[in-house]
Amino acid sequence: MADADLVITGTVLTVDASRPTAEALAIADGRIVAVGDRSEIEAFIGPATETVDIGDGCVMPGFIEAHGHPLMEAVALSDRIIDIRPVTIRKPDDVVAAVRQEVARRGTDGAYLNGWDALLQTGLPDPTLSWLDGVAPDGPLVIIHNSGHKAFFNSHAARLHGLTRDTPDPKGAKYGRDANGELDGTAEEIAAVFPLLGGAIDGTNYPAMLLAECTRLNRAGLTTCSEMAYDPNFGPLVARMHGQLTVRLRTYEVSNPKMATDAAPGQGDDLVRQVGIKIWVDGSPWIGNIALSFPYLDTEATRSIGIPKGSCGCANYTAEQLREIVAAYYPRGWQMACHVQGDAGVDTILDVYEEALRANPRDDHRLRLEHVGAIRPEQLQRAHDLGVTCSIFVDQIHYWGDVIVDGLFGEERGSRWMPAGSAVATGMRISLHNDPPVTPEEPLRNISVAVTRTAPSGRVLAPEERLTVEQAIRAQTIDAAWQLFADDVIGSLEVGKYADLVVLSADPRAVPPEQIADLEVRATYLAGRRVHGA
Repeated sequence: MADADLVITGTVLTVDASRPTAEALAIADGRIVAVGDRSEIEAFIGPATETVDIGDGCVMPGFIEAHGHPLMEAVALSDRIIDIRPVTIRKPDDVVAAVRQEVARRGTDGAYLNGWDALLQTGLPDPTLSWLDGVAPDGPLVIIHNSGHKAFFNSHAARLHGLTRDTPDPKGAKYGRDANGELDGTAEEIAAVFPLLGGAIDGTNYPAMLLAECTRLNRAGLTTCSEMAYDPNFGPLVARMHGQLTVRLRTYEVSNPKMATDAAPGQGDDLVRQVGIKIWVDGSPWIGNIALSFPYLDTEATRSIGIPKGSCGCANYTAEQLREIVAAYYPRGWQMACHVQGDAGVDTILDVYEEALRANPRDDHRLRLEHVGAIRPEQLQRAHDLGVTCSIFVDQIHYWGDVIVDGLFGEERGSRWMPAGSAVATGMRISLHNDPPVTPEEPLRNISVAVTRTAPSGRVLAPEERLTVEQAIRAQTIDAAWQLFADDVIGSLEVGKYADLVVLSADPRAVPPEQIADLEVRATYLAGRRVHGA
């Protein structure tokens, strides 16, 4: 028996059904070599073994963000794009002041800001083209909506990017236009929004931005994060930094107009691997473009974000377009991950998935639906029966819960938003996510919110949709790893898996659920190497 490099003793939450709790674990060459009682693990301690007793803390698998955007968040939270999200700035006057300050600081170089949210920053001005041009008359100005699904840009930014009234709308996206067909300074969906950020991305500074992003993720206890809008242009940058990364990446390439990729499914290694293709079936509930079978409410909130009375939102693609995209990738072995919030959009993509599965059966496809705010119980059952899995953005309840019910959808539909309980009840394996930078990396809050479903006002939304603590932990660890085709190497503390660990100030199973969000992340380890904490 070889000596371990590291032995950790204390409460060990394994997320392994055969032994949920242990007293110690031993690590060698980055992998777990033993999990058990203290007396069992003592045999692995040699003269050079580092031993760590976590005292009253708890060690568990490193958290997994199954739906993130770390490669873009590295830029969004850098000093080149100013953070005006509601989690950073709440008062509308302060948001406007931040915009004006950045315009004054950057001048003709261009000002870029991220996080505009009229639903949570109540009282923001209407960011019309004339307003944007008035704020920034001498240089480009681009403001990204907090959802990431919309951008506001001034005339200088339009000229910088060659946008005119004759510019065609990208597939699955669009530029807003006035009654005369002129650009109105808005862009919706990724293919129209992302290019506007070109002036903010500098390849020479990007390595430092990505390392700062890794630090943020590790600080939250995260050891694996998906990139759900992967652009192959990032590939060479990530490859050069491979040895410096402290977070495993699982990438999902954005479907493109050619509907082709140079990569192969599963290409990469255990640190960086490309596993899927991403599609946006619809948009964001906060800007009114999700595909619903029922209308938005007519309220001050919906009117403030420009949703017409009686609107049921819209989809980004027709059913035929989605069939074409899925048929181009899925038969070649790709996992598909489809962003969909509205229940009408869910029906459409499930029809497309079912046809694809019938034409090209595959035993272990793990086809995904992302966010699924308005999904209905019978749709969840249908998804499970097809082998489709959902990644659920439950943290929206913590930030927008009251607005969802009172401002957008009403009690009956709004209270069931993000129905994690119904998903798990079908037998489906789900993940919880934050979709950063939309909300911060906070897996502990995800667990707490999934268990309590408490909105900002303190009210509980649809208590029947609550998860148990154990179910929520699985959704942030082993089941999230399973969605990423990584459960064979991470997600639980078992012999042979990587020692990706997080040390918390207490066992989340032993504290009141509402306190889980406030637990301290004392340390984070990637393959047995400490990457955060003491």
